[in-house]
Amino acid sequence: MNTPVLALNDISKNFGLTQALSHMSITLFPGKVHAIIGENGAGKSTMIKIMTGIHQPSSGRLEVDGQPVVISGPQMARDRGIAAIYQEPMVFPDLDVAENIFITTNGQGPVINRGAMRKAASTLIRRIGMSLDPDRIASGLTLAEQQAVEIARALSRDVRVLIMDEPTASLSAHEAARLRKIATNLAAEGVAVVYISHRMEEILEIADTVTVIRDGQHVSTRPVAEVTPDGMIAEMVGRDFESIFEKTPSKARAETILEVSDLAREDVFSGVNFNLKYGEVLCMAGLVGARRTDIALSLFGIAPATGGRITYKDKPVTIRSARQAMDLGIAYVSEDRRKFGLAMPMAVRTNITLATLARFMSRWGIIDQAREARVSRAFQKRLNIRTPGIETPVGMLSGGNQQKVMLAKWLNMKPDLLIFDEPTRGVDVGAKAEVHDLIREFVADGGAVLVISSDLPEVLALGDRILVMREGKQMGIIDHADATQETVMAMATGQTLEREVA
Repeated sequence: MNTPVLALNDISKNFGLTQALSHMSITLFPGKVHAIIGENGAGKSTMIKIMTGIHQPSSGRLEVDGQPVVISGPQMARDRGIAAIYQEPMVFPDLDVAENIFITTNGQGPVINRGAMRKAASTLIRRIGMSLDPDRIASGLTLAEQQAVEIARALSRDVRVLIMDEPTASLSAHEAARLRKIATNLAAEGVAVVYISHRMEEILEIADTVTVIRDGQHVSTRPVAEVTPDGMIAEMVGRDFESIFEKTPSKARAETILEVSDLAREDVFSGVNFNLKYGEVLCMAGLVGARRTDIALSLFGIAPATGGRITYKDKPVTIRSARQAMDLGIAYVSEDRRKFGLAMPMAVRTNITLATLARFMSRWGIIDQAREARVSRAFQKRLNIRTPGIETPVGMLSGGNQQKVMLAKWLNMKPDLLIFDEPTRGVDVGAKAEVHDLIREFVADGGAVLVISSDLPEVLALGDRILVMREGKQMGIIDHADATQETVMAMATGQTLEREVA
């Protein structure tokens, strides 16, 4: 246990003129959970790709069991027992669970013993404390179940180093707790677990050691008993960050931009009543299954409401499509930026202008790329989007910078009402502060914002009022002055009587 299973010694990595890692060193021991934290763009992804053989270091050396090695590709990493699972699992949707688990295992001849494979898959699934049918097709699995399949796949290759990259970012609290338990159980079996997360409470719960990196460089490595949330944040961002969740009251105007009365969608939600004023942030809180996103989809016309009334700028409206919502001046920043928010293979420039492409086209249908570039560079500067250039594919950016590109796309539309669904999910504390500042700037200029968030500190920091949902029902609206984490959670779990709408 005293010999490192994997060590990075003085590793540097350059991509052209961009230095992603500079003299990075980290040592992983069997039977330990080693947390790595840093802002988006700090170099965590590059480090993972060097450990798993996707990238080769520009300088420095890797050691396995104390011996220098060259990990020339993912197959060599797997052969040495190094595996990674990600926030978005990589499973083959048309294969069953057992086939996905053993997809990277070399077969012994042309004939597959499916009975033996199913039995082995069941053993691996039980080992990580899950109950999953090995014959089940992967396309129907939840995110948590897909991650379990990936962990079982790693175990099938006698994993010695398991890298977990933001594994709980999209999971419910129960699923996240179960995944953390799997991580600690694997460490107890002697696996070296690398745990990457922006959630400080998770790190303090399961890590033995914490490494902080910033701008591609090692900042500190300490036993978890010696770290604090404030200390980690300060090292991550290089500055004091105590004020990140301080509430700055918005200056709401008297005029109402949006009023919703008895809004409903059959068998999804009902009885939703609220108003939203210019210059105001209304936050929508609730637990998983509260149906908050469904309300946003109805307001944006993707899944139209089947009952109730919407009054927008003093006029009754029926919103039946996203185009209609956009024409009204409503923008929707989706929580799933990869699936619904951005075109990942396309450039930053084309993503920023995607929602307003008609404005950049001539009467002959030719796109004015020079004008696109001017607008995109202006947003890159305004929103501090860290990218090698506006022609860089947005899929190559960090999560926080992808989020800012998606926001730029909708701000370019010049909306009056911005619906922001989970604005900072999966981004680091620095990017979170920048997004908060952008929201405050938007309302300070007279816009109105509806924020849906599962992050209670974020809800308390941003919301002038907080609307709480539970299982498709509105439980009430709380003024900021009366809101605490306890009052919001009590209402979200049905522990209080329904309040009158504020």
